[in-house]
Amino acid sequence: MTVHRRLGDLELFPLGMGAMTLTQVEGVDEARATRAVHAALDAGIRLFDTADVYGPIGAYGINELALTKALRSWSGSLDDVVVATKGGHTRDGLTWWIDGSAEHLAKACRDSLRRLGVDSISLYQHHRPDPRRPYAESMEALKKLHDEGLVQRVGISNAGVEQIRAAVDILGPALVSVQNELSPLVREHLPEVALCEELGLAFLAYSPFGGMREAKALGSQVADFAAVAEDRGVSPQQVALAWLLAISPCVIPIPGASRPESVLDSVRGVDLVLDPEELARLQGSVDSHI
Repeated sequence: MTVHRRLGDLELFPLGMGAMTLTQVEGVDEARATRAVHAALDAGIRLFDTADVYGPIGAYGINELALTKALRSWSGSLDDVVVATKGGHTRDGLTWWIDGSAEHLAKACRDSLRRLGVDSISLYQHHRPDPRRPYAESMEALKKLHDEGLVQRVGISNAGVEQIRAAVDILGPALVSVQNELSPLVREHLPEVALCEELGLAFLAYSPFGGMREAKALGSQVADFAAVAEDRGVSPQQVALAWLLAISPCVIPIPGASRPESVLDSVRGVDLVLDPEELARLQGSVDSHI
């Protein structure tokens, strides 16, 4: 039985969908990508993660617009769908810059509101700390957006333990999530997971397979994940998601997908329960690859 996970005041399916691959990778088929979004919705996924700078190269908001179009073409109700977007990056061709100023975040938020076609963003996330200015300045800017009603909930991304604590001090209950990378191959954010569990925040695990190329090679790079998958008759990706979900009840993986088949494979990982021996074996396998 699927156990839902908390995102602030919401209870959601244990997986979200990373929308970056709807437009970012080469050769994406728009119709197939739309079917992937619909497959996610049909399976119960209600959290979709995007950002204003997700490409491909071109104007801002391409990914936000593509996701919005795909969602609106679904036949069901979108009332309980959470579209999480981000601000704080800028982009000049292939080069990504960071701008955590209050001015930029306010403009980025309003631009995202327009592209998403909403009056208030379900979850607005600070994309990455700006090394040129105090972190508190960016958090105060997000608090103002929340106080003005432009965003319903606030998240932070690519944040360390001290930044999470600073965000909590400024944002209080408006802060509901931290989005950092976490996978069998990338584990340095486990302290942030522990803190999120302590504070009642959701931890949105992006690139849960270690990145797109690593996902394809997961079986060969982390042999025990492939071995457990073979024993269970499932994919290594399902084992990776089951392992992540077992780390903490606050973890919500957000695998990217542009194919319905990938979405459905990930969803099957939600109800895969690993036994203690398997978890110990996978933990040892991961430790040996660090």
